[in-house]
Amino acid sequence: MAKVKDGDCVIIKKYANRRLYNTQSSSYITLDHLAQMVRENVDFKVVDAKTGDDITHQILTQIIMDEEASGEQMLPVNFLRQLISMYGNSMQGLVPHYLEASMDNFRDNQQKLRSAFEESFGNNPLAKIAKQNLEMFKAATAAFMPGAMQQEGAAPSDPAASEPATAEGEDELSTLRAQMAAMQKKLDSLGK
Repeated sequence: MAKVKDGDCVIIKKYANRRLYNTQSSSYITLDHLAQMVRENVDFKVVDAKTGDDITHQILTQIIMDEEASGEQMLPVNFLRQLISMYGNSMQGLVPHYLEASMDNFRDNQQKLRSAFEESFGNNPLAKIAKQNLEMFKAATAAFMPGAMQQEGAAPSDPAASEPATAEGEDELSTLRAQMAAMQKKLDSLGK
């Protein structure tokens, strides 16, 4: 899917046969594509191809219904009941603004929490050990399953595809390879 410039709104046309057409990429898409666009913060507007009416709200609601039906339930039953009870209520006009503000606050807090974790792990000696363990695991995975650690189509032997290894990392990798070779010899001798 082509990237959209900031500030641009992609127009999606919905035809009578229920097909969705992305006018920016000139291709038919699915609700899953629209859900991915939401996750990527791509701004879009869905319009009825025949009438030109904005039906973005209905399509987004359909995406939520599909997600909830597929087992990825996030909305508690009690919340849904309370939400339904607000329709026709004198407070109905305030609910959308309240929910939107609540979600904005939730996302802000989520970002602050993520940043706090990242900062605390940066200064934590245990995090450094965990990072070293992860690097050793990656090296072992690459040794046991060549090609498993390929990066976006680059060959595993391509030095540009991997991070520059330190002398210590090369020593650990050499040690792991030697241990694997010894284990392979033992397995070969057991198989004879």
